[in-house]
Amino acid sequence: MLAEATEPRTGTPRRQAVAVGALTVVVAAVYSVYALVRFWAFRTTTYDLVIFDQAVRSYSRMHLPVAIVKGVHNGFGAQFNVLGDHFSPILALLAPLYWIHDGPQTLLVAQSVLLALTIVPLWAFTRRRLGSGPAYCVSAVYALAWPVAETLAFDFHEMAFAPVLSMLVLERHEAGRRWQSAAAAGALLLVKEDMGLLVAGFGLYLLTRPGERRRAAFLVVAGVFWTWLASRVLIPAFGGSADYYWAYDALGRDLPHAASGALTHPWTVGRLLVTPHVKVTTMLWLVAPLLLLPLLSPITLAVLPLLAERMLSSRFGHWWEPRFHYNVALAALLVAAGVDGAARLGRLLPRLRAEHVWPVAALAATLAVVPHFAFAKFAERGFYRRDARARAVAAILPAIPDGALVEAPNGVGPQLSGRTRVLLWDDRPRWAPWVVADVAALDFPFPSLQAQRDRVSLLRREGYAVVRQQDGYLLLNRPGSVPDLRPAR
Repeated sequence: MLAEATEPRTGTPRRQAVAVGALTVVVAAVYSVYALVRFWAFRTTTYDLVIFDQAVRSYSRMHLPVAIVKGVHNGFGAQFNVLGDHFSPILALLAPLYWIHDGPQTLLVAQSVLLALTIVPLWAFTRRRLGSGPAYCVSAVYALAWPVAETLAFDFHEMAFAPVLSMLVLERHEAGRRWQSAAAAGALLLVKEDMGLLVAGFGLYLLTRPGERRRAAFLVVAGVFWTWLASRVLIPAFGGSADYYWAYDALGRDLPHAASGALTHPWTVGRLLVTPHVKVTTMLWLVAPLLLLPLLSPITLAVLPLLAERMLSSRFGHWWEPRFHYNVALAALLVAAGVDGAARLGRLLPRLRAEHVWPVAALAATLAVVPHFAFAKFAERGFYRRDARARAVAAILPAIPDGALVEAPNGVGPQLSGRTRVLLWDDRPRWAPWVVADVAALDFPFPSLQAQRDRVSLLRREGYAVVRQQDGYLLLNRPGSVPDLRPAR
């Protein structure tokens, strides 16, 4: 193999293991600092950090993963099981961490570690293709990648498991450890209902490999079947709706009609892939910092079904944007595809020495991209400070007793979630005994600031008293209040 023939002597396996381990620890620590500073400065949100915090806390107490904030706000009821929203049973693995520290900070650190652990299989994969030296460079490309940064900048999500597991599927297969690869693929299916599309995509990649047709066909069929089973059977079984996230009305009203529509109207598929134009922007951002070399590798086939799931949608505009956590499941595999593309280009054009030049050039391009995404905050002095309003709300929250039921604005809920039962302060009164209100800045999901002020007026007319107030934040209390947590009709 090319990697075995050209790899320079860069240290003993033990030293390399220590170096990779140290790099992973450093990256995990940096990620954790970033996430915890955001939490401390009131930059995290109830949607979605409190949802996951409540769900994992339920797991840690040996209960089903109930998130009262999700169930009440979305009209499913106070006992809503989040497995009826997204089928992500892998979150139960985080429950023991809550026995050490019970609070949303635990999830932020866990996510940081999971994202950093992807470096280990990525380094091993790159070492076999390009050598040990380039492997460290490629690890840095992933560590600084904008999809990782945007994931850390939007609280916590189950997708934190996807990069390391997807990379293990690829790396263990390439190492000849087929059963280990299969085990990683099985674990990947438990991350979210649509991870079956990533497994199916890996099957598409294997179709390009000689002698892998049977395994490839199995993965394609199994992956597609799992996504159908989780979406249409398991999620409804846990109280959710199979069509809650259906976003393909431009193709058809359900999966059979959408598949038929895609086959009979391929021009509609083409139009959806580029409309609105932010879809094209996102797809370019995914491959441009890697100098387009993933396009030379069949490994890129692995990410196409999951990418198409988002880009063919005609609803949920945040799915298309180069923000949030939706792109992180693709990040490690695209970097690996860049590695494979560089190795292939190096064999085709030996004089270019692409297998040695690309890792350095990709790292330079990735560094150039950093200022355009979330990690740019590291260089801002204000990132490490609470602003005046954060200090104001922090001053009034201690008046809320532990264990209380409290309605809180989207940006305040995470600070209370570790010691109270949090509801989102939204466009419907819940009559919780404690309410944190904001009359100075617009909060999700209110339509206007005036609506928030009207809500406060309503609460005061109904007997709520202002306990504390500071800089536009009000803490209201009505002793003996009976909350209305029934599902919306």
